Amino acid sequence: MKYSKIARHFLLVSAVFGLASPALADVKAGVDAWGRGDYKAAVSEWRGPAAAGDADAQFNMAQAYKLGRGVPADLAQAERYYKLAADQGHLQANDNYGLILFQQKRQEAALPYLQASANRGEPRAQYVLGTGHFNGDFVEKDWIKAYALMTRASAAGLPQATSNMAQMDKYIPLDQRRSAIALAGQMEENEKRVRTAQVGGLRPAPSTGAIQTAQLPASKAVPPVPTPKPQPKPVVPAAKPAPVQIATPPAPKPPPVKVATTSAPKPAPVQTAASGKWRVQLGAFGDQNKAKSLWNNLEKRVAALNGLQPYLVAAGSITRLQAGPFATKAQASKMCSAVKASGNDCIVKSL
Repeated sequence: MKYSKIARHFLLVSAVFGLASPALADVKAGVDAWGRGDYKAAVSEWRGPAAAGDADAQFNMAQAYKLGRGVPADLAQAERYYKLAADQGHLQANDNYGLILFQQKRQEAALPYLQASANRGEPRAQYVLGTGHFNGDFVEKDWIKAYALMTRASAAGLPQATSNMAQMDKYIPLDQRRSAIALAGQMEENEKRVRTAQVGGLRPAPSTGAIQTAQLPASKAVPPVPTPKPQPKPVVPAAKPAPVQIATPPAPKPPPVKVATTSAPKPAPVQTAASGKWRVQLGAFGDQNKAKSLWNNLEKRVAALNGLQPYLVAAGSITRLQAGPFATKAQASKMCSAVKASGNDCIVKSL
């Protein structure tokens, strides 16, 4: 998946993990079938492991029900499987489930999932929470936190966040915006810690177990923050003065600002990761944590890496960081050119 810039499973490839369990083998077989367009076969492979508690299989079943591939489209079933996987710590399922709940106006149920996604740096979740804190809807009104979250979402490339920051500039005082920028820096450091901790805690798998999907386009994922309506000056009763409020040009009884939501959008088509025997190698380390840190760094700096599967390949005491797969050597070479342009070494590897 993209993003979302979104943390992904690292695969520790070694002789030990080459002995896949039948459940994991079934999940991988389902992913391969999905890539061939045989959706019914994919669902058949995943159903058993999903029932047995495999988080990747549960996430894949959710995708199938959401998209109506191999099974009739059923959002209720998709939600059920997303929740099962999310509650086991599946990061992509957590992201999708929180956003679906929010779009259905189930904000209270969505909040813990959105907060977990935002803490990891998921920009759509940061955008939704920033909207909430700005309007004071389903979370407390906090303009500093709202501006900080919108700053992080904008830095990740979410276009609505960038335009909404310009709107916020008209209402949030300069000193609060400065405090928010400082808070955004702290959030960025915390995101790195959270992502590193979650990557380190993921169980390794012998092969890709989850469908690699593209995130929904930003324009379809979350609507823009509504422009705040001007508020009239408060009426001051003779007996008890009302609290002082900052007033903008008055308007007759403006309706309260609402977080705009959309009806369930048409899901984006699944995009499976390319298959092939080529990868790019980004570095080799004696410390596995350094390989993970390099991936987190490169994923931010090299947009072309988004959507690829990272691999940690054990070779004795050395851990090699690779990404792929690519169908042809030319595709892998093109990716290496993009990586080298960012200042990092890169070599093409054949499996």
